[in-house]
Amino acid sequence: MKNKTSVYLSIVLPVFNEEQNLEQVDREIHEAVSALELDYEVIYVDDGSTDSSYERLAALQADNDRLVVVRFRRNFGQTAAMAAGFDIARGDVIVTMDADGQNDPRDIGELLKKINEGYDLVCGWRYQRKDRFLGRRLPSIIANRIISFTTDVKLHDYGCTLKAFRKEVVRHVALYGEMHRFIPAIASWMGVRIAEVKVHHRPRTLGVSKYGISRTFRVILDLITVKYLLSYSSRPLQFFGFFGLISGGFGSIMLLYLIIQRFFLDVPLANRPALLLAVLLIFAGLQFITMGLLAEMQTRTYHETQDKRVYVIKDILRSE
Repeated sequence: MKNKTSVYLSIVLPVFNEEQNLEQVDREIHEAVSALELDYEVIYVDDGSTDSSYERLAALQADNDRLVVVRFRRNFGQTAAMAAGFDIARGDVIVTMDADGQNDPRDIGELLKKINEGYDLVCGWRYQRKDRFLGRRLPSIIANRIISFTTDVKLHDYGCTLKAFRKEVVRHVALYGEMHRFIPAIASWMGVRIAEVKVHHRPRTLGVSKYGISRTFRVILDLITVKYLLSYSSRPLQFFGFFGLISGGFGSIMLLYLIIQRFFLDVPLANRPALLLAVLLIFAGLQFITMGLLAEMQTRTYHETQDKRVYVIKDILRSE
């Protein structure tokens, strides 16, 4: 793909103990991007590696001024590494990819084609994924469907690191936890155009995978956070108030029923668990509503003190 354009490209790669893969990955990146005839930079973020990854990156950088190497003081995680890369990147378009050699840099051209078609965010889809089915692929399929259903952003592969972003998209995305995989869902709030393209996926030949089952639980918790941020961050009372009204409503109905039984049917209330449950539901409802009101106050304070807008403007047409 010959793509003569003035676009400046930044490629961000989080690195954690990948000493065996770095030279090959770096060589493939430069071969693939050079064929696109683009001006570019490659940003490696060493996320507290305990092997010789940083030393190898430093050696590569000494021979190539297109390289930028960032070194964390300790391991902060992939999300933090991507956030650092986004902050440092100077490109109009930012591509992220793994440093383990499983992403194919030649697919960068396909991502950029979609960007040139007017999309703001292009996600890779590992259509023929080269990982164990039960240990990696099946949990990923289930997770992708749950995330797509929860966030209303339909993608086949949220976990694929190979993505392309316009700079203005990541500028408005705050990352923490395991949020990097949810960038498409978070960015959807801004009204960005999202596309998905099939990309190659290669089996890991060197090094050890850093993904484990423990990450699944963190992803689930972050998914709850993302759903709240997408739907209720600017109106938390509607979230907490819904549960408060449901709980308080059921409790009130139960209590009214018990009162009718006591006064009109002469049914004693002593030693009746239903009475305790009704009172518990009413108090739980009041607590939910109170939490919603407190969250509303915090939200207003946050937006007003930081001049945080509840919208993102793409462009403005104005007659001078």
